[in-house]
Amino acid sequence: MTEQRSDFVHLHVHTQYSLLDGACRLDRLLDLANSYNMPACAITDHGNMFGVIEFYQKAQARGIKPIIGCEIYVAPESRFDKTSHGIKGASHHLVLLARNLTGYKNLMEIVSLGYLEGFYYKPRVDKEVLARCSKGLIAMSACLKGEVAHFLLSDQWDEAKKRATEYSEIFGKDDFYLEIQDNRMEEQFKLNNLLIKLSKELDLPLVATSDVHYLEKSDAKAHDALLCIQTQTTIDAENRMRFQTDQMYFKSPDEMKKAFEDVPEAVKNTVRIADRCNVELDFSQIHLPKFKAPDGEDNDVFFARLVDKGIKKRYTDITEEIKKRVAHEMKIIKQLGYVSYFLITWDFINHAKEQGIPVGPGRGSAAGSIVSYALGITDLDPLEYGLIFERFLNPERVSMPDIDIDFCYERRSEVIDYVVEKYSKENVAQIITFGSMNAKGVLRDVGRVMGMSFSEVDRIAKLVPNPIDPTKPITLEQALNIEPELKASYDEDPVIKQLIDISERLEGLSRHASTHAAGVVISDVPLMKRIPLCKTSDDQITTGYAMTSLEKIGMLKMDFLGLKTLTVIDQTVKIVKRTREIDVDIDTISLEDENTYGLLARAETGGVFQLESSGMRDLLRKLNPSKFEDIINVL
Repeated sequence: MTEQRSDFVHLHVHTQYSLLDGACRLDRLLDLANSYNMPACAITDHGNMFGVIEFYQKAQARGIKPIIGCEIYVAPESRFDKTSHGIKGASHHLVLLARNLTGYKNLMEIVSLGYLEGFYYKPRVDKEVLARCSKGLIAMSACLKGEVAHFLLSDQWDEAKKRATEYSEIFGKDDFYLEIQDNRMEEQFKLNNLLIKLSKELDLPLVATSDVHYLEKSDAKAHDALLCIQTQTTIDAENRMRFQTDQMYFKSPDEMKKAFEDVPEAVKNTVRIADRCNVELDFSQIHLPKFKAPDGEDNDVFFARLVDKGIKKRYTDITEEIKKRVAHEMKIIKQLGYVSYFLITWDFINHAKEQGIPVGPGRGSAAGSIVSYALGITDLDPLEYGLIFERFLNPERVSMPDIDIDFCYERRSEVIDYVVEKYSKENVAQIITFGSMNAKGVLRDVGRVMGMSFSEVDRIAKLVPNPIDPTKPITLEQALNIEPELKASYDEDPVIKQLIDISERLEGLSRHASTHAAGVVISDVPLMKRIPLCKTSDDQITTGYAMTSLEKIGMLKMDFLGLKTLTVIDQTVKIVKRTREIDVDIDTISLEDENTYGLLARAETGGVFQLESSGMRDLLRKLNPSKFEDIINVL
């Protein structure tokens, strides 16, 4: 017998991507929704869609319908008007949910324009944008900071009616809901009664939400600490931003039905809305920009000609093995539709070299491609070292190629500028990334907001062991099991216990957004048609999806790595030329120099890329390398 599905769905939920405000980790959130047999769940982070793709796939994996939404900020007047008009934060809240693919695309545009055109404290849009992008969207009047709520609580009934009518006209009467919430605040009780009255007068539907910011009621204290981290205050500070309730958690369907037993229609409407939201994203498509060969030449012909020319330049004797390898790779590249990808990569690397910008020899699996070698994308002969092409491109396991390209640290931006100019600024952007609250970092953050001394917090943080593998950070739970002194402090000192307990609840949450050190995305159409855009704190326009999400939806991602080693080598070559009048071609130096291997064997590798860490130096001493293959084995 199958369990009956829940008759309530959470439609207003702030995940870990409502940075330093939402405390709902996606996995735990969706597991909780699953435990309540909820058929669907929404993601409505503040002003962004950062977590949408991850949320969508994780929800589907659990058999939960993902509802894609956002709690946006609406400017009091024009989005271009950077004044507050007496409104705190210069914006009102509004929740939008995508009904279909059209709504999803419109939501991306709304979110993007909020950052690109309307940013003032928050990413804001105005009603002109909403009217233009309203199709396929359901709107809810949001929380106490919603526009309708603002006028109702200001005893401006007629103005509230006017604004509610305006939204119902923008989105359609069946697609604008007055949102009543259960947070046990006096102001909210007053607002709920007014919204119910307004609903009857204007014949607008009601919907019940819990404005979820954390998962369990017991998370309220940890969430309060999170708000202090956001606002850089302490828990004891007066007049700081705080929630006046511990009720903004992921409540059960029974709790929500009981809270709104006088207006059961508002609860039923959550399921009706969920049934109407049916966004289906296609992860099977790859969206490569089209490279335009010179003089209108066919790309395949131009590609074949470049490869042929490159092979003749790389090899004096073109053997049958080389011909077969080239033909094999070319066939797969064309079959998978990656000709433009290779030409785009060749083009900006070729441009960099023409401009005298130092370019690395290539890293990763791309070094296994003879076509990459012929095009000058890599500078290592894959045949000489027995490198396998299928590690880079495998027709049995189709995935986007990944080429890591190193450029001179000081001139990397010139290459990105070239790509932007060639493919247009609407089609190119750097990629957003998120910093997480790891074990040591979250202890320091929480200790500060608790008002603890720096020395005491530092002592506790230093008791957390460093991970053996930097990609797998040690959690606080693991640290307590590993480090006896930390466990003793936790058991014996109630302040330390509180510090660690709160920290554990916040550990792993996204702390801030920034620009990825290397990632750049190039689109076949203006990016806003495929993804949301964002503007980070350093005023850099970036993608609104992180690297993994971009890969999942088939966007072309390139890594433009800035490498100081290349800058040092370039400057060294120029110094040698200037002081000794000797021309050094770094690409033709011998790989069999005994003096160099002597330096490596003595581990005198300070400043040598990938060989300067203490672990690598210990390994070099033990290995005593005498040939290039020894260095390959070390790495």
